[in-house]
Amino acid sequence: MQNRETDNIKPARPKILQLGATGGTGRLIASRAMARGCDVTVLVRSAEKARELKGAELIVGDARDEQVLRQALKGRDAAISALGTPASPFREVTLLSAATRALVNAMQAEQVSRLVCITGIGAGDSAGHGGFLFDKLIFPLLLRKVYADKDRQEAIVRDSGLDWVLVRPSVFNNKPGHRTIRALTDLSGFHGGAISRADVAKFFVDQVGNGSWVHRSPLITW
Repeated sequence: MQNRETDNIKPARPKILQLGATGGTGRLIASRAMARGCDVTVLVRSAEKARELKGAELIVGDARDEQVLRQALKGRDAAISALGTPASPFREVTLLSAATRALVNAMQAEQVSRLVCITGIGAGDSAGHGGFLFDKLIFPLLLRKVYADKDRQEAIVRDSGLDWVLVRPSVFNNKPGHRTIRALTDLSGFHGGAISRADVAKFFVDQVGNGSWVHRSPLITW
């Protein structure tokens, strides 16, 4: 995919709908977007959990409800999904793929083309690149069902026809940000890695108005 100036979304104040704004990374993404001057609407299950997101418009609803999503997307320039789900060793996980399918359908209906979506190291062709502890213990024992749904989620995004970016962070930590972020698509020889939630938020928000990674799935790490 060639980088083109026309790939870039540069309204005076980008209008964004965000899913997954109440988790540790999602809150930082929403705050970063607002600090960058974006007009941010967040769709949340509970207004109480989003009370700290000062400056964002709150819509309470289910991220799997296509009609709610269509209403929330009206007048928006882009959608970003920072949805996550807890480790689930035994129970099947469907939230990520179900919400993403509803979001893609709603975006197509409302003619909103830019979608930036978080998945993670271990999704798609990044499987097996998380390092020994992640790949041999954490992934198979705790995250196998979560990542099966992340793979379904990525497939839905790739087949959407939207201007999508799939962001795959390496292992999160809560250290201060502002380090150099590496964005990788060739993972030959790469195993492990870590990145702060703050730097994930920076990279994630950058993709709203930048076409450099459209139709690609960068793994981001320090």
